[in-house]
Amino acid sequence: MIGDHAEDVQAELREEAVTFVIQREPLGTGHAVLQTKEHVAGETLLIVPGDLPLLTTAVLQGLLDRHREDRADLSVLTASLNEPGAYGRLVRDRGGRPVKIVEARDATAEELCITEVNTGIYCVQNDAFLWESLGALHATNAQGELCLTDLVEQYRAAERPVLAAAVPDPQVAMGVNSRAELAAANRLMWLRIARALMEAGVTIVDPERTHIDSGVTVGMDSQILPGTYLRGGSSIGERCTIGPDAWIDNSTVEDDCRVWYATVEGARIRTGTTVGPYAHLRPGADVGPNVRIGNFVEVKASRVKRGAKAGHLTYLGDAEVGEEANIGAGTITCNYDGKRKHRTTIGDRAFIGSNASLVAPVTIGEDAIVGAGSTITEDVPPGSLGLGRARQVIKQPTEEPKEDEENE
Repeated sequence: MIGDHAEDVQAELREEAVTFVIQREPLGTGHAVLQTKEHVAGETLLIVPGDLPLLTTAVLQGLLDRHREDRADLSVLTASLNEPGAYGRLVRDRGGRPVKIVEARDATAEELCITEVNTGIYCVQNDAFLWESLGALHATNAQGELCLTDLVEQYRAAERPVLAAAVPDPQVAMGVNSRAELAAANRLMWLRIARALMEAGVTIVDPERTHIDSGVTVGMDSQILPGTYLRGGSSIGERCTIGPDAWIDNSTVEDDCRVWYATVEGARIRTGTTVGPYAHLRPGADVGPNVRIGNFVEVKASRVKRGAKAGHLTYLGDAEVGEEANIGAGTITCNYDGKRKHRTTIGDRAFIGSNASLVAPVTIGEDAIVGAGSTITEDVPPGSLGLGRARQVIKQPTEEPKEDEENE
């Protein structure tokens, strides 16, 4: 069931096997469920709000199991909060049985003191009584909406078994209705992910300052240092050191790598490679194994092969760098002519001197040397030296006249 921003939700879940039912008018949660009548099947329905990012399948399975064990017709998941705030309160009778859920805006002063609240998660039998009850809802609350919370009172009045089951960890039922709550939920999620990784053999030095998305995998005995962000579907191998202050987004880092003070986007870092500090691997970068990408080096859509080194102040764009090649400081591949991108090929064991400009398309052969300060516009054959710089000229200063000679 979707309503506001329905197109955005559909786009986000377009690859999932789900059926969308649109609530055209925002008339409340009870009205929303009623719209699904022709689209649901099965003996038991599980009703879950869409704003509970910390909810787990284990919690839902636990509620479903309790619902079946107690043979309830309606079950509601509750949580105990020290500060219930705007959450609806669950009212029980003296025997502890649920009587009703009252929204905070409709609650009395006494009811507002209740700390057990409704999470908005329900299990209910898919029978005629459910749909009759939904059709009989009235908007007699402060919100003027048809609310699922009224089902508890209806089922109780009809002497149908109602279960209220408390979730052990109330954080899993935390809703997100503001930017502050979103920030709090993100923090709790990151801590949960960090805890699971540490239990699996990953060292996370400061979980409070480490941000790892749920789709990320990290191998055994890797170490994650503070300020690190691992995002999207990134994969980190075993025995890696990541951080401090590394940003790795939808990238693969193989075993025994080090990435620190670096940004890695849509790239692959192969075994034994070091990246950083202050390096930037852009989409299509593929470096390693045993490569060094150093200070202020940027790599884009380039393959840097085994043992090559680009230590500092270098741009490698649309290039192939051979094994054991050495790229000197200040080297750039001039890959764009204003209309198209062109490739640069650097052969195995080639040595590119500092401050060289390689104007693509160009090939530097195996074991070739490019002299420092050169602008290379033509291929350099294997084993040869390429120079492309102006001859140095030294001019002696002319002798200036003496002061007394100027006054004569």
